[in-house]
Amino acid sequence: MYKKRRMWLYRHGLACGLATLLLAVSTARAQETLPRLGYAYPAGGQQGSRFRITVGGQYQDNIGRVTFSGAGVEARNVEGIKPMTEADVRTLRDRLTQLARNQEELAARREMAKIGRQLARYMSASLRRQTHPAISETVELQVTIAAGAEPGVREMRLETGRGVSNPLRFCIGRLPEFREQEPELVTDVQGWNIPLRFPATVTTDITLPATVNGQIIPREPDALRYGGGFTPGDADRYRFPARKGQTLVVAASARQLIPYLADAVPGWFQATLTLYDGQGREVAFGDDYRFHPDPVLVFKVPEDGPYVVEIKDAISRGRPDFVYRITIGELPFATSIFPLGGRAGSQTTVEVQGHNLPVDKLTMDAADRAPGVYPLSVRQEDPSAAGSPVGWDSVPTGFRSNTVPFAVDTLPECVEKEPNDDSAAQPVTLPGIVNGRIDRPGDWDVFRFVGQAGQQVVAEVNARRLDSPLDSVLELTDAAGKRLAFNDDHDDKADALKTHHADSLIHFTLPADGAYCVRLGDAQRRGGPEYAYRLRISPPRPDFALRVVPSCINASSWRLTPVTIFALRKDGFDGEIALSFRDNPEGLVLIGGTVPAGQDRVRVTLSTASWAAVEPIRLCLEGRAAINGEEVVREAVAADDMMQAFFYRHLVPAENLKLVLADGGRFRPEGPRPAPPPEQRRSYQPQSAVLSEQPVKIPAGGTAEVQVRGPWGGWGEVQLELSDPPEGIAIDAVASQDRVLTVTLRAGAERAKPGLAGNLIANTFRKRTETTPEGKTREYRSFYGPLPAIPFEVVKP
Repeated sequence: MYKKRRMWLYRHGLACGLATLLLAVSTARAQETLPRLGYAYPAGGQQGSRFRITVGGQYQDNIGRVTFSGAGVEARNVEGIKPMTEADVRTLRDRLTQLARNQEELAARREMAKIGRQLARYMSASLRRQTHPAISETVELQVTIAAGAEPGVREMRLETGRGVSNPLRFCIGRLPEFREQEPELVTDVQGWNIPLRFPATVTTDITLPATVNGQIIPREPDALRYGGGFTPGDADRYRFPARKGQTLVVAASARQLIPYLADAVPGWFQATLTLYDGQGREVAFGDDYRFHPDPVLVFKVPEDGPYVVEIKDAISRGRPDFVYRITIGELPFATSIFPLGGRAGSQTTVEVQGHNLPVDKLTMDAADRAPGVYPLSVRQEDPSAAGSPVGWDSVPTGFRSNTVPFAVDTLPECVEKEPNDDSAAQPVTLPGIVNGRIDRPGDWDVFRFVGQAGQQVVAEVNARRLDSPLDSVLELTDAAGKRLAFNDDHDDKADALKTHHADSLIHFTLPADGAYCVRLGDAQRRGGPEYAYRLRISPPRPDFALRVVPSCINASSWRLTPVTIFALRKDGFDGEIALSFRDNPEGLVLIGGTVPAGQDRVRVTLSTASWAAVEPIRLCLEGRAAINGEEVVREAVAADDMMQAFFYRHLVPAENLKLVLADGGRFRPEGPRPAPPPEQRRSYQPQSAVLSEQPVKIPAGGTAEVQVRGPWGGWGEVQLELSDPPEGIAIDAVASQDRVLTVTLRAGAERAKPGLAGNLIANTFRKRTETTPEGKTREYRSFYGPLPAIPFEVVKP
């Protein structure tokens, strides 16, 4: 399996090499953008420590502040790491030529090695700027973590003169931390102009338990030879003593730190772990953990002695953003729980399986829990307490195991009872949730219910989304065993970190009164105690969730800001969703705030007053819809649209939604603009507005006019371009008078069908002509910004 995956990655990596170069060229020509974070090394630290980290990204100049979610973590900018100039390179090369005349001297050889490494890094950085521009700039930060800072994953952002960056994951741990030891570049005595080389892989000595930090970076001389796109990377090794009888857990975090890379296949750092004994023999290997790309090794130590763990990329690549953290030690690690969830308002006894666990049962109290998914973990109490696993005396009190998800729902629940195969289907009553296991390879669990003609029934599996290895398949049959519906995989766009959506869902209308059966099995015909599931069988429960992109809105008071809202519809709900901000923040107006019926996405525009809050504002965007005669309100989850492997896109959730006024007091040297009286602040209205009746109704195959008032006077010659329009919608003509634009919209008869609805975002450009001193005529185009979102609907002619 490992060899097949490695060859797949290699073939796809070569196929995407040209795309990488084209992406680099197009990115280099793009206009200046907001600051972007690509990686941080190290990607975390221990409570009560102070250390430096390198942050790679783009447009990171003029850092004003570094922020972390939660309390107890601070950072300040130390310096930007500037690339060498051509003049610097010439100076170093001249010095290298001088040293070559005295290369028999030890001091000269050492300085030659140092200069060689600088030159190699220069060439490597130059290639990286061409092939990986998104991580071509680096800054150095000094991070301070308070002793009482809560362990876990935080979000780090940079605030610069351009705005606020995307979030980057940063971890806080309780174990002692180590960094990889980098090898030193050396030269041979015979001559300075021969290829530079590294010594054999350097091994870093550590003591357990520990967290180690490293990067799988390209060797600088290899970067010169192969180019910067897919250069061979190094392998990092860590040596530690272990005792006979210990159960060691070696858990890597790589993809967890950076979920998606836009310009790499499969779209993340695919780490592998290999464990060697003192004689260099391989004793354990892993390139994943079940369906998670990050590997985990569990090893029973056979005898006292030194052991070495090695980490590298599956196809031996190296990139600066291939960062990782590995926890190593006799640590608690939960592998599965049962049941995977429980009913809201009640307590559930949960069986826990794993390694080095002090208990095998937990109690989940959902008395005050709303429906949702919550993390469970095992906590280390006083290591001197009776029953603590051997070796836990070195684990800090209060240390928690990895987390496993636990689902809470409002429906009645039951547990499957064996035998429940085709010959003895287990009767169930709708609506309800069945907690069960595919407890052996080839097992099928069958559940029988009674339904009526015309009744809609939903059968949905929650397993992979709850960290079960089950790859479910569902089948709905009548009483005679005739298949009526079947499903293997059903995409859940809310689960953005899964690239294989292995849970099944059937939505079916029953044809007649009588008994029906739902059959559940594993697509790979595997099974075991950890192959747990939650099976919901019920009438449809129409609902929706919202995602708002980006997670940090960098707005301007003189320009409208586009924002995208995604509607994740459930169980057939296709109604209209009204959008609004909770508590109506002063100085902020949402334009085009409706997700039309049947649509999954809408782009809106925000208008912000110049006197809006100086500090970043935490926003709460809500969606309201009528479902079964009742108003349902759902809060939108902030997210960032991340690309994977040149093509795939995912809405990766962030902790909260923020708005920053980029031209407010934070980034204006003269400070914030004065705020008007309270009554004017509450009645703030944007200068831009759609003046025509909304939505604008465009006949299929025809045109419609819409008038828009803009914030700028003296339009002159104006050009409009639709930004990401639906297929078939285009602008036919534009006319301007004073501050009013009259825009003619066309709906193509072949592609824009009646019922198509949403918002149109039109970017405005002012065209002007100038005559040069030489008498030549030149045309210029200035970007003014977007018009307010224009709601539209395609109707029958």
